[in-house]
Amino acid sequence: MSSAAAAAFFSGPSHTLPLSRKVEKGAGFDHHKTRFLSGSGGSRRTLGKLSSSAACGSRKKPSFTIPRRRFFSPAVMEWQDSRAEIEVDIPCSLAYACYSDREVIPQWMPFISSVQVLKDKPDLSRWSLKYEVFGRNVEFSWLARNMQPIPNQKIHWRSLEGLPNKGVVRFFPRGPSACKIELTVSYEVPEILRPVASALKPFLEGLLLNGLQRFVTVARHYERKIPS
Repeated sequence: MSSAAAAAFFSGPSHTLPLSRKVEKGAGFDHHKTRFLSGSGGSRRTLGKLSSSAACGSRKKPSFTIPRRRFFSPAVMEWQDSRAEIEVDIPCSLAYACYSDREVIPQWMPFISSVQVLKDKPDLSRWSLKYEVFGRNVEFSWLARNMQPIPNQKIHWRSLEGLPNKGVVRFFPRGPSACKIELTVSYEVPEILRPVASALKPFLEGLLLNGLQRFVTVARHYERKIPS
Protein backbone atom coordinates (compact mmCIF):
# COMPACT_ATOMS: atom_id res chain seq x y z
CA MET A 1 0.00 0.00 0.00
CA SER A 2 1.34 3.47 -0.89
CA SER A 3 1.87 6.11 1.78
CA ALA A 4 -0.92 8.24 0.27
CA ALA A 5 -3.34 5.32 0.38
CA ALA A 6 -2.36 4.53 3.95
CA ALA A 7 -2.94 8.13 4.99
CA ALA A 8 -6.33 8.11 3.30
CA PHE A 9 -7.27 4.87 5.10
CA PHE A 10 -6.52 6.17 8.60
CA SER A 11 -7.78 9.74 8.11
CA GLY A 12 -10.45 9.51 5.45
CA PRO A 13 -14.10 9.70 6.66
CA SER A 14 -15.23 7.20 4.05
CA HIS A 15 -13.39 4.41 5.86
CA THR A 16 -14.62 5.21 9.40
CA LEU A 17 -16.51 2.29 10.87
CA PRO A 18 -20.12 3.02 11.91
CA LEU A 19 -20.79 3.06 15.65
CA SER A 20 -22.84 -0.10 15.47
CA ARG A 21 -19.99 -1.99 13.86
CA LYS A 22 -17.52 -0.64 16.41
CA VAL A 23 -19.63 -2.02 19.19
CA GLU A 24 -20.02 -5.24 17.33
CA LYS A 25 -16.32 -5.73 16.62
CA GLY A 26 -14.23 -3.79 19.07
CA ALA A 27 -16.54 -3.57 22.09
CA GLY A 28 -18.23 -6.91 22.10
CA PHE A 29 -17.62 -7.53 25.81
CA ASP A 30 -18.84 -4.05 26.71
CA HIS A 31 -22.04 -5.07 25.00
CA HIS A 32 -22.11 -8.23 27.09
CA LYS A 33 -21.43 -6.13 30.14
CA THR A 34 -24.51 -4.07 29.43
CA ARG A 35 -26.56 -7.21 29.10
CA PHE A 36 -25.05 -8.54 32.30
CA LEU A 37 -26.13 -5.52 34.32
CA SER A 38 -29.66 -5.74 33.07
CA GLY A 39 -29.90 -9.53 33.05
CA SER A 40 -31.04 -11.85 35.82
CA GLY A 41 -30.63 -15.32 37.24
CA GLY A 42 -27.82 -17.68 36.47
CA SER A 43 -26.71 -15.71 33.34
CA ARG A 44 -25.30 -13.02 35.61
CA ARG A 45 -22.48 -15.15 36.91
CA THR A 46 -21.63 -16.55 33.44
CA LEU A 47 -21.56 -13.16 31.73
CA GLY A 48 -19.65 -11.64 34.61
CA LYS A 49 -16.87 -14.19 34.15
CA LEU A 50 -16.75 -13.55 30.39
CA SER A 51 -16.40 -9.80 30.90
CA SER A 52 -13.58 -10.21 33.42
CA SER A 53 -11.60 -12.72 31.39
CA ALA A 54 -12.04 -10.80 28.14
CA ALA A 55 -10.72 -7.57 29.60
CA CYS A 56 -7.13 -8.84 29.45
CA GLY A 57 -6.21 -5.96 27.20
CA SER A 58 -7.35 -3.49 29.82
CA ARG A 59 -5.25 -2.51 32.79
CA LYS A 60 -8.24 -2.36 35.11
CA LYS A 61 -10.46 -5.35 35.24
CA PRO A 62 -14.15 -4.59 35.52
CA SER A 63 -15.83 -5.68 38.72
CA PHE A 64 -19.47 -6.48 39.14
CA THR A 65 -21.49 -6.67 42.32
CA ILE A 66 -24.11 -9.37 42.44
CA PRO A 67 -26.72 -8.55 45.09
CA ARG A 68 -27.31 -11.28 47.60
CA ARG A 69 -30.81 -12.60 47.74
CA ARG A 70 -32.31 -13.17 51.15
CA PHE A 71 -35.12 -15.58 51.61
CA PHE A 72 -37.29 -15.14 54.67
CA SER A 73 -39.58 -18.00 55.62
CA PRO A 74 -40.56 -17.39 59.25
CA ALA A 75 -42.43 -20.20 60.91
CA VAL A 76 -46.04 -19.30 61.42
CA MET A 77 -46.91 -19.74 65.07
CA GLU A 78 -50.62 -19.55 65.82
CA TRP A 79 -51.46 -19.00 69.48
CA GLN A 80 -54.90 -19.36 71.01
CA ASP A 81 -56.42 -18.53 74.37
CA SER A 82 -59.00 -20.82 75.95
CA ARG A 83 -60.90 -19.74 79.03
CA ALA A 84 -63.31 -21.24 81.54
CA GLU A 85 -64.79 -20.05 84.82
CA ILE A 86 -66.98 -21.52 87.52
CA GLU A 87 -68.46 -20.54 90.87
CA VAL A 88 -68.02 -23.21 93.52
CA ASP A 89 -69.25 -23.63 97.06
CA ILE A 90 -65.83 -24.16 98.61
CA PRO A 91 -63.67 -21.57 100.38
CA CYS A 92 -61.12 -19.66 98.33
CA SER A 93 -58.27 -20.92 100.50
CA LEU A 94 -59.25 -24.56 99.88
CA ALA A 95 -59.55 -24.07 96.12
CA TYR A 96 -56.13 -22.42 96.05
CA ALA A 97 -54.50 -25.16 98.14
CA CYS A 98 -55.92 -27.98 96.02
CA TYR A 99 -55.01 -26.32 92.72
CA SER A 100 -51.48 -25.65 94.00
CA ASP A 101 -50.93 -29.40 94.38
CA ARG A 102 -49.95 -29.98 90.75
CA GLU A 103 -49.60 -33.75 91.02
CA VAL A 104 -53.32 -33.96 91.88
CA ILE A 105 -54.37 -32.16 88.67
CA PRO A 106 -54.65 -35.38 86.58
CA GLN A 107 -57.42 -36.52 88.95
CA TRP A 108 -59.75 -33.81 87.72
CA MET A 109 -58.40 -32.40 84.43
CA PRO A 110 -59.47 -34.95 81.78
CA PHE A 111 -56.68 -34.47 79.23
CA ILE A 112 -53.72 -34.32 81.66
CA SER A 113 -52.30 -37.82 82.17
CA SER A 114 -49.49 -37.02 84.61
CA VAL A 115 -47.70 -34.20 86.42
CA GLN A 116 -44.39 -34.79 88.17
CA VAL A 117 -42.85 -32.09 90.35
CA LEU A 118 -39.05 -32.08 90.30
CA LYS A 119 -37.76 -32.92 93.75
CA ASP A 120 -34.69 -30.70 93.58
CA LYS A 121 -36.58 -27.82 91.91
CA PRO A 122 -40.15 -27.70 93.23
CA ASP A 123 -41.09 -24.77 91.00
CA LEU A 124 -40.56 -27.02 87.94
CA SER A 125 -42.81 -29.86 86.85
CA ARG A 126 -43.07 -32.25 83.91
CA TRP A 127 -46.48 -32.58 82.28
CA SER A 128 -47.94 -35.20 79.92
CA LEU A 129 -51.09 -34.83 77.84
CA LYS A 130 -52.90 -37.75 76.25
CA TYR A 131 -56.33 -37.38 74.71
CA GLU A 132 -58.45 -38.09 71.65
CA VAL A 133 -59.02 -34.90 69.66
CA PHE A 134 -61.45 -35.08 66.73
CA GLY A 135 -60.91 -38.80 66.30
CA ARG A 136 -57.12 -38.63 66.55
CA ASN A 137 -55.07 -39.66 69.58
CA VAL A 138 -52.62 -36.92 70.49
CA GLU A 139 -49.83 -36.93 73.01
CA PHE A 140 -47.65 -34.01 74.15
CA SER A 141 -45.32 -33.22 77.01
CA TRP A 142 -43.60 -30.15 78.41
CA LEU A 143 -41.57 -28.79 81.29
CA ALA A 144 -43.29 -25.93 83.13
CA ARG A 145 -42.21 -23.39 85.69
CA ASN A 146 -44.62 -22.04 88.28
CA MET A 147 -44.17 -18.30 88.61
CA GLN A 148 -44.40 -16.46 91.91
CA PRO A 149 -48.01 -16.97 93.13
CA ILE A 150 -50.27 -14.70 95.13
CA PRO A 151 -51.65 -16.88 97.95
CA ASN A 152 -55.40 -17.53 97.66
CA GLN A 153 -55.58 -15.27 94.59
CA LYS A 154 -53.40 -16.31 91.66
CA ILE A 155 -51.37 -19.20 90.23
CA HIS A 156 -49.59 -18.84 86.90
CA TRP A 157 -47.05 -20.77 84.88
CA ARG A 158 -45.26 -21.03 81.53
CA SER A 159 -43.58 -23.86 79.68
CA LEU A 160 -39.81 -23.94 79.27
CA GLU A 161 -39.59 -26.74 76.72
CA GLY A 162 -41.91 -29.06 74.85
CA LEU A 163 -45.41 -27.90 73.93
CA PRO A 164 -45.39 -24.06 74.16
CA ASN A 165 -48.05 -22.91 76.61
CA LYS A 166 -48.73 -20.66 79.57
CA GLY A 167 -51.66 -20.01 81.83
CA VAL A 168 -53.15 -18.40 84.88
CA VAL A 169 -55.85 -19.35 87.37
CA ARG A 170 -57.43 -16.70 89.57
CA PHE A 171 -59.57 -17.10 92.69
CA PHE A 172 -62.22 -14.58 93.74
CA PRO A 173 -63.95 -14.97 97.13
CA ARG A 174 -67.75 -15.11 97.13
CA GLY A 175 -68.25 -15.10 100.87
CA PRO A 176 -66.59 -17.29 103.52
CA SER A 177 -67.44 -20.63 101.86
CA ALA A 178 -67.62 -19.92 98.12
CA CYS A 179 -65.43 -18.55 95.35
CA LYS A 180 -65.18 -18.03 91.62
CA ILE A 181 -62.37 -19.71 89.69
CA GLU A 182 -61.16 -18.29 86.36
CA LEU A 183 -58.79 -20.40 84.26
CA THR A 184 -57.06 -19.15 81.11
CA VAL A 185 -54.67 -21.30 79.07
CA SER A 186 -52.65 -19.92 76.15
CA TYR A 187 -50.96 -22.36 73.79
CA GLU A 188 -49.33 -22.66 70.42
CA VAL A 189 -51.54 -24.77 68.19
CA PRO A 190 -49.58 -27.97 67.39
CA GLU A 191 -48.92 -28.54 63.71
CA ILE A 192 -50.95 -31.75 63.75
CA LEU A 193 -54.01 -29.79 64.91
CA ARG A 194 -53.68 -26.67 62.75
CA PRO A 195 -56.24 -27.89 60.19
CA VAL A 196 -58.85 -27.85 62.99
CA ALA A 197 -57.51 -24.77 64.83
CA SER A 198 -60.83 -22.91 64.63
CA ALA A 199 -62.65 -25.79 66.32
CA LEU A 200 -59.89 -26.43 68.85
CA LYS A 201 -60.64 -23.38 71.00
CA PRO A 202 -64.28 -24.25 71.90
CA PHE A 203 -63.32 -27.93 72.21
CA LEU A 204 -60.64 -27.17 74.79
CA GLU A 205 -62.82 -24.67 76.64
CA GLY A 206 -65.38 -27.44 77.10
CA LEU A 207 -62.67 -29.68 78.55
CA LEU A 208 -61.47 -26.94 80.90
CA LEU A 209 -64.99 -26.32 82.20
CA ASN A 210 -65.54 -30.05 82.65
CA GLY A 211 -62.29 -30.21 84.58
CA LEU A 212 -63.26 -27.37 86.90
CA GLN A 213 -66.58 -29.07 87.64
CA ARG A 214 -64.73 -32.24 88.62
CA PHE A 215 -62.27 -30.10 90.59
CA VAL A 216 -64.97 -29.28 93.16
CA THR A 217 -65.38 -32.95 94.12
CA VAL A 218 -61.62 -33.50 94.31
CA ALA A 219 -61.18 -30.36 96.43
CA ARG A 220 -63.73 -31.52 98.97
CA HIS A 221 -61.84 -34.78 99.42
CA TYR A 222 -58.59 -32.85 99.44
CA GLU A 223 -59.84 -30.80 102.39
CA ARG A 224 -59.55 -33.84 104.61
CA LYS A 225 -55.80 -33.96 103.94
CA ILE A 226 -55.21 -30.39 105.05
CA PRO A 227 -54.07 -30.20 108.70
CA SER A 228 -56.57 -28.28 110.82
